[in-house]
Amino acid sequence: MHGSCTVRGQGALGRGRDDDVRRTVVTGTGAVTPLGATVDETWSALLAGRSGARPIEADWAESLPVRIAARADDRFAHGLAVPERRARDRAEQLALVAGREAWAAAGSPEVDPTRLGVAVGTAHGGIATTLAMHDTLMADGYRRVSPHTVTMAMANGPAAWLSIDLGAKAGARAPVSACAAGAEAIIAGRDLIRSGGADVVVCGGVEASLVPLSLTGFARVRALSTRNDDPSRASRPFDAGRDGFVMGEGAVLLVLEAEEHARARRAPVLGAVDGGALTSDAFDIVGGDPENQARTIGMALRSAEIEPADVGLVHAHATSTPVGDVNEAVALRSALGPPPPVTATKASTGHLLGASGALGALVALLALSRGTLPPTINLDDPDPGIDLDVVTEARPTTARHALVDAFGFGGHSAALVVSQG
Repeated sequence: MHGSCTVRGQGALGRGRDDDVRRTVVTGTGAVTPLGATVDETWSALLAGRSGARPIEADWAESLPVRIAARADDRFAHGLAVPERRARDRAEQLALVAGREAWAAAGSPEVDPTRLGVAVGTAHGGIATTLAMHDTLMADGYRRVSPHTVTMAMANGPAAWLSIDLGAKAGARAPVSACAAGAEAIIAGRDLIRSGGADVVVCGGVEASLVPLSLTGFARVRALSTRNDDPSRASRPFDAGRDGFVMGEGAVLLVLEAEEHARARRAPVLGAVDGGALTSDAFDIVGGDPENQARTIGMALRSAEIEPADVGLVHAHATSTPVGDVNEAVALRSALGPPPPVTATKASTGHLLGASGALGALVALLALSRGTLPPTINLDDPDPGIDLDVVTEARPTTARHALVDAFGFGGHSAALVVSQG
């Protein structure tokens, strides 16, 4: 696929020749991750090479094959009102906190509610509520089941509550596409702005599924690392000794805005989402197809109107699974030729599932705007079958464009191109 991306517009600028197409910029970001309760806390921990993986201390984990995870610190919810803590699933709480940080960072823009949208992707939605209320029903009867069960469990809950919180009436979309969901939500937000359906869209992903059933299910398909005695070093993207990912949780939200709208109100512009592509590989319910992944990357580059050589950074999906990392490396070389520097921050944060693509977009935007690539930790023995320039120590960069990969169970493939503003 290398060399197949024909430039239709102005190439490296990513703006194209069609003056009627609105460029989509990023004016605010918010994050709650295993590394911190804000964007800045997360970024500082990434640059320092820290890990958010920890042992699971709960009694229910004692008999599980995997007893480690990357959990967000509960202090993230301290600012929520009592009803928000009681009647919102953890995923909904995470989305509200990250969304409010992003909104404040964007300057709390004044926008017609009918021109404001929301898109929040997730893999499992309120699975913790679903399981807890089922146990309550079986043990204590129907009168003990919360009347908030449905609104806490539904997968569109994070998008719905955030839209209510912000007063957004241009749509509250809720992609459910496994680990591609957060990236798909960002593409949905960009599409809504480019089509003229909104001026501002708050979008990204959320996940809060660190429950026994999810951990056991992933362990049963051998997707999780079993390094229970060394959690901080368990996630090892591209390392020859990798044995699976560490499940994580969190939320990452971006405020996307039509460039002319942002400039008119003199908003700070962090960067831009200049391209995106979604495909399905029709290949396997669990395994990904590198040929289709390369096709998706090529489509994203064409939508951004840039050449493979214009990509100065890749934030890889890189979950630390034996097969997945190899497939992605093959796809990157097929789509880009010799790839630029690659970083894989799931080694630090764990795998945030439905929020992972949004986290990748955030990391790429910060790397471009702050001029530093965060490291991929735990890469002690590079897999000889993976020929990539993986960043293992924080490294300066002058890149203008970055590629973000996100691939999910079910054959969902997504790719984003983010750029300097």
